[in-house]
Order: sequence, then C-alpha cells, then structure tokens
Amino acid sequence: MSEILYSPWRINYILSKKEDGCIFCLKPQAEEDEKHLILHRSDHSFVIMNLYPYNNGHLMIVPNKHVSNLSDLSEEELTDMIKLVQLCEKVMRKAYSPDGFNVGMNLGKAAGAGIDAHLHMHIVPRWHGDSNFMSVISGTRVIPESFEKAYNILKEQFDNAQNNK
Repeated sequence: MSEILYSPWRINYILSKKEDGCIFCLKPQAEEDEKHLILHRSDHSFVIMNLYPYNNGHLMIVPNKHVSNLSDLSEEELTDMIKLVQLCEKVMRKAYSPDGFNVGMNLGKAAGAGIDAHLHMHIVPRWHGDSNFMSVISGTRVIPESFEKAYNILKEQFDNAQNNK
C-alpha cells in the first residue's frame, strides 16, 4: 500500500498570483519585518513565518544569499542556518510546547519546492493528534491562531532568546 501526502489546502498558494521577483529577496529588503512576518535576522539568514502553513508556527529559515543549491552556500552560511533551526526549536518549545518537529528542505520543483530559486528550510512544530478529522476528511487545515497573534508570541520569544545570549 503506497502512502500519499495529501495537502489540498496548499492549492490557494499554488493558484495565487505570484509577486514579480523573489519574495525571499524582496521582503527582507523592504525592512517591514512585522508586515512580512520576518521574526528574526542573523548575519547570513532570517526566520519568516510561512503564509501557507502546514501547522501553527510553521517557520522557514532563509539564507540572505539568493541560491538554489546547498553547494552554493559557504560553511559559515550553512552553519548560520542550522543555528537558526536550533533557535527556532528553542523558541517554539517555549511558545507552544510541541511534541516534536519536522525539519527539512525541498530542493527543486521536482522535490516539492514552491519557491525553488531561493532555497529555504522548514521547521514545523507537531503535536500528538494534530492530523484531525478536518484535514483528513474535508481537506481543510485548522490553524487555531491568527498570524498576528502567532507573530507577536514568537517575536517576543526570539527577542528574549537574543537578549539572553
């Protein structure tokens, strides 16, 4: 029996009109972090909330450098991304107490990358039983918190983590 990852709620993203240019380059340049859901910036990367999340708190770690291959990043840039994954885990544990996380990258369209020209890493908090009847039966995701509230909760935790270094 083959298993299928079914995520019909992503159709809104697939069918949406895409902005001209790379959103992972344009949004940080706008210097409107709250408007663009950018939670944290490091020397080589930034953390942004996913507009089409698989779960509440779904974050992405994005390198500042516009590249599509891991081999195009320096060791310092790669280390910076992994340190941000570690920070995201710490922040989300304090903010939401998840039971676990999915962390990963989709490199290239064939691998499922929605934005394949600018690599990025996903970190998705998971809870026991978070696949409920709404997503299984009706194909509807239930994200129990607004982006604004989630941004404020997570931003506070990122700021606290930064201040407690």
